Amino acid sequence: MADNHHEKNTEDVESNVPMQPINEKQKQPTQNLSDGNLSVQSVSDLVNVQLDPVKEKKLLAKLDLHFVPIIMFAYLTCFLDRGNIGNVKVAGMPEDIGASAAQYSTAVSIFYATYVTFETPLAMLMKKITPRNLLCGLCVVWSLTTIFTGFVTSVGGLYASRLVLGCCEAGLFPCLNLYISMVYRREEQAKRVSYLMSCAALSGAVGGLLAYGLLQMDGVAGKAGWRWVYIIEGLFSIVVAVWVWFGLPNDPTNAYFLTTEQRWMMQVRNEQSRQYLGPEKFTWDQFWIEVRDPKLYFSAATQFCQDILLYGFSTFLPAILKSMGYNTLKSNALTVPVYIWGVISFTILAWWADRVTRFVPFLLGANAISIVGYILLIAVKTNDAVRYFATYLCVVACYLGPGLNIAWLNVNVAPHHRRAVAIGLQQTIGNTAGIVAGQVYRKSPYILGNSFSLGSVCVAQLLIVAHALYLRREIAAKERIAEGKVEDKRRVTTGDGAVDYKYFY
Repeated sequence: MADNHHEKNTEDVESNVPMQPINEKQKQPTQNLSDGNLSVQSVSDLVNVQLDPVKEKKLLAKLDLHFVPIIMFAYLTCFLDRGNIGNVKVAGMPEDIGASAAQYSTAVSIFYATYVTFETPLAMLMKKITPRNLLCGLCVVWSLTTIFTGFVTSVGGLYASRLVLGCCEAGLFPCLNLYISMVYRREEQAKRVSYLMSCAALSGAVGGLLAYGLLQMDGVAGKAGWRWVYIIEGLFSIVVAVWVWFGLPNDPTNAYFLTTEQRWMMQVRNEQSRQYLGPEKFTWDQFWIEVRDPKLYFSAATQFCQDILLYGFSTFLPAILKSMGYNTLKSNALTVPVYIWGVISFTILAWWADRVTRFVPFLLGANAISIVGYILLIAVKTNDAVRYFATYLCVVACYLGPGLNIAWLNVNVAPHHRRAVAIGLQQTIGNTAGIVAGQVYRKSPYILGNSFSLGSVCVAQLLIVAHALYLRREIAAKERIAEGKVEDKRRVTTGDGAVDYKYFY
């Protein structure tokens, strides 16, 4: 993204483990980048330091190498354990536990009851509990829950496991977003947030492949194949939980893999983004400021619409394909290339959006492609080749829409505690779409569900345009204030409300 705003756009360390102290009373050795020698600088000096771009690029590469794989695998396992209910549906799970079609749809939806309830509290508690403790703890509990789901024998057991799973997975996405904001500059975050959503798409491909293989274990140790899907995927999540514990430090600036100079560079970046970061201590003033922020509600409403596509498509794609006449194994296998295309298209478009520092054109363009896809799914009745091709169009916006929308909010809200509230509430509102998706995708060939998704993406287009127009108005107002043409009478003038804080759209 753009390289301006370096004086304000870096992330602070938000944990209970203190940074290496840098203040006026205690000087730290820092790097004089003009001659490569160590010198002494105070906090006030750090905001004016110009980091060597080559060294900073190497620092970013090292951060990506160590943090991004862990973050991606954590979210991959989260989506696998959440979405495998769609893979096992076509493998006879409802019949084995005596669940009707309505009860199975309720099991899909009930996950989001606890999911949306705990998103905001867990995001706000991450700093107090510490990132490593919270993320690892959540991962362990949902992994065990996934394993135990492989042993359920009744609808009640399935309901209970889905409720616990929703509670634990609720904190992952907002907390990973906040962790990214602790490590990277504001203009560096969209690309890293996009990695999370690429994992959501990748989980569909991996889930399809795993389901294809594991369902062939049907009868092993006297257990149905769908039970092995839950057991094996839950064990894989346990391994990732251990990786999270050892790989995500509470204080990224003092990570074990950084050199002394690189730790100093991280501190410089943090000091330069103090406005974006904000004070460490939470105050209710920050909460209420964000609750009244129109950007939050534009983003949340858009996220709800985009999540209708995401949860409907990712959960029910195997069932949609089976409704075309494919058998259980083939319907799971055919999801793999669709999701791989989703990963490829998402990665390319997200990289491009990050490169040009724009969100709106890519959101609108991806949604337009998916609109065509859903129209084909609904209108074409007999040509299965065309309907299968339509799924490749639908998947384009399924992941890019939610991913870019959350990144868009992430970079336009400051400081940290306002951002935590914004991400938590946006995800809470947006993820209620999962409840809706579970109810509208009930009966093959899923005309109601696909029609609802089509309507949702059309509404999202209008909301995105309205959000962009609002930001343009706010940018123009700030420019008039900065030029002295009007008096600043705005209610919020700090954080992202500061005159020199630039909004991206």
